[in-house]
Amino acid sequence: MEQALEARDLVKRYGDVLALDSVSLAVAAGERVALVGESGSGKTTLLRSFNRMVEPEAGEVLIDGAPVASRDPVVVRRSIGYVQQEGGLLPHWSVLRNASLVPWLRGSAEAEEQAVRALGLVGLPAEEFGSRWPRELSGGQRQRVALARALASEPRVILLDEPFGALDAISRAELRRAFAELVRALSVTVLLVTHDIEEAFMLADRVAVMKDGHIEQVAQPDALRSSPDTPYVRDLLEKAGAR
Repeated sequence: MEQALEARDLVKRYGDVLALDSVSLAVAAGERVALVGESGSGKTTLLRSFNRMVEPEAGEVLIDGAPVASRDPVVVRRSIGYVQQEGGLLPHWSVLRNASLVPWLRGSAEAEEQAVRALGLVGLPAEEFGSRWPRELSGGQRQRVALARALASEPRVILLDEPFGALDAISRAELRRAFAELVRALSVTVLLVTHDIEEAFMLADRVAVMKDGHIEQVAQPDALRSSPDTPYVRDLLEKAGAR
């Protein structure tokens, strides 16, 4: 299958800490992969290597088969949807303007129309929510706007870094159900960081378990449950009540 994202033997250190230890991972076009593991396992470092927010010291990152190291980091970031835990909305911009940010930065003459479509996709019709300020929204609604911003320029790839982690349980469950339906409908490639095993199993086709800067196992949820490769994977699943 065509690989939308590929990491080959990535190495990254922060001082004496080895954050990525020769990590390799491939994500097929249209596939949804979740990165799980404890804090400090390297999940976010690996995720951000794909949009050049992290620069590995060794190894290679490819998008659609092409190395990204020689590409302008700004161009790379604008071509990939990105949603972080707190959403990162600009507080003094309206919902519609926030959602139109990426297509506007890319010089689209239809940035506002693209934002209107994206807000509709995430269940926030622009005629009702477009003129509101982020402070007037609930946490779940702000994350929907952040998702709309990521989708507005119709990227082939979306990176999500704990996108539902700051929400209350009800909002989190509601939004991840809506997100699961949306990405299936759009056939977009997704790489997701989460500490929630249940969330990973719900949203991903495959789950990569990370520990101390390397990948312990990559498998489909059912295979991970039934056949953990290492004691760490088994313990992690048991602690999460996923076995």
